[in-house]
Amino acid sequence: MDRLIYTAMTGASATMGQEAAVAHNMANATSTGFKTELHRLRAVPVQNAQLPTRAFVADASVADDFSPGPLQHTNRTLDMAVQGKGWFAVQAPDGTEAYTRDGSFEVNANGNLQTRSGLPVIGTGGPIAIPPDVIVEVGADGSISTVQRSGARNNTSAVDQLKLVNPPEQDLRRGPDGLFRLASGDPAPADPAARVASGYLEGSNVNVVEQMVSMISLARQFEMQTKMLSTAQEMDRSASQLVAKS
Repeated sequence: MDRLIYTAMTGASATMGQEAAVAHNMANATSTGFKTELHRLRAVPVQNAQLPTRAFVADASVADDFSPGPLQHTNRTLDMAVQGKGWFAVQAPDGTEAYTRDGSFEVNANGNLQTRSGLPVIGTGGPIAIPPDVIVEVGADGSISTVQRSGARNNTSAVDQLKLVNPPEQDLRRGPDGLFRLASGDPAPADPAARVASGYLEGSNVNVVEQMVSMISLARQFEMQTKMLSTAQEMDRSASQLVAKS
């Protein structure tokens, strides 16, 4: 009886968490560079329990789907997509280094290259600064050069190079802000083999149909678990009546 209660109760709670994760994935089906969040459940024994039959459900392996999303052509120079494996390095509000696949960049009023959310994009020596009144060109290796909008356009000036990293995916952890960081907290080294496509954005890798099927399955699981709790309650009531009659 207690095994049934523990498993059903914690299973229903964990299933609600999974439904929230699936809803989060579906809400980001059109978000640039978003990676699907995965959840798995398993039953584990209750520690220090008097009865070994007691168990509860835990979210055992929260993971992320790092498969690339579709490339969307925008023909905008500051829109960039990492080709294959790799990440853009940005500076988080706390000053630490974080990683994203969202390459929809812009230049702010101070001339700094940043994300749409205002995070500075990191180059070889820190945040990247773009001179005013120039045309920006981005090479496949992440090198950034500029050409003056007025006057002779035959002089190209090198500005900086995007810091592109490619750490082991199993070492990456998603933060509450949606950015990824190394589990150790250390900055990842630049990867010279990483390549960038200027004028493109990477779409979300969320499979909407798959997420909808998962949501329906989770709803049925939750219904089954709550029904198990009702069954346990009825069994307890019947047992109490039998004991009272005896």
